[in-house]
Amino acid sequence: MKMPIQQANPDVGFQIAPMIDVVFVILVFFMALAAQIKIEQILQTKLPGISVSSATTEFVDEQILSVSEDGEVSLNDESYDSPQSRELPQLTGTLMRLKSSSDAAKSKLVVTLISNPESPYYRTIDVLNALAVAGITNVTFTSDSEE
Repeated sequence: MKMPIQQANPDVGFQIAPMIDVVFVILVFFMALAAQIKIEQILQTKLPGISVSSATTEFVDEQILSVSEDGEVSLNDESYDSPQSRELPQLTGTLMRLKSSSDAAKSKLVVTLISNPESPYYRTIDVLNALAVAGITNVTFTSDSEE
């Protein structure tokens, strides 16, 4: 009697086990992704670009105040008051006009105060007092460092 010869690759039929494994991996992937989408919605992030709700752009009016080494105060490279004046009436008047014009234009007024490290401390305080009298609250303070 002759034995039948077995084929090298017998047809084993459709394999369902690997397909189930792949489906479970995809299911786990989408479940993890769905949890992250909920977290992103909670963060309330805003992407750059024009959004439908805010079509207007807020402009910022930035002014540069500087206090030099000898106590001279200048606004946008224009000197105001003498170094001996403690009340700074010219500067205060100019700052009040800037504040009222920015309020009329509905723009945000930001003042950057650059103080020389060698300038008298009381002079910087005088400038901050002038800003307070003018009603300017958005002030950035920095020192002029020469390197």
